[in-house]
Amino acid sequence: MKQAVIFDIDGTLLRSSHKDDLLYRQAVECVLGTVKFRSGLADYSHVSDSGILNQLLIDNGLESDPMTITAIKDQFLAATEKYVSDFGPFREIPGARSMLSRLRQSDRYAVAIATGGWRHTAQFKLASAGFELDGVPLKTSDDAIDRVEIMRLALESLGESPASITYYGDGPWDELACQKLGWSFRAVGATLRGIQSYEHEFVA
Repeated sequence: MKQAVIFDIDGTLLRSSHKDDLLYRQAVECVLGTVKFRSGLADYSHVSDSGILNQLLIDNGLESDPMTITAIKDQFLAATEKYVSDFGPFREIPGARSMLSRLRQSDRYAVAIATGGWRHTAQFKLASAGFELDGVPLKTSDDAIDRVEIMRLALESLGESPASITYYGDGPWDELACQKLGWSFRAVGATLRGIQSYEHEFVA
């Protein structure tokens, strides 16, 4: 049996968390006008693009309808594309691309991605940073509102019972989700005092 290794994206594979949050807020307000956000991501029950939007609409007494949600998704993607056009691609966490390449070439590991972001924006950001992930399962906030469910779907997409499961993430919600699922958690970035580089990950 292979070992399953599953990754978040923003703050985990890419240095994109802060800018992603700003672009998301701008996209929401471009469509909805001025709205009140909660003070931090951890204040939302579901830290995912769909989950935050759902609670934001309730908090502001606004209707949720498919046309509004689609308009916000489209605006978020357009804003992200413009950012890359103006300022260049998102940067990888050091060593992330080569580490993923090592994992994909190994017979010991099965790799998937589980992100709280929406699919098209996630794919664009990874492509902008030079990630080639054809054939790597990607589960997103388009698939489920709850991060635990997104992660579970990513594991199921690997199509086999793994010998072990490790999830790489940068937020406390990632760590909590792993606790709920019984997965091993590997912290990335300063917030959780995690690794700052993948250069020494999965090196034979």
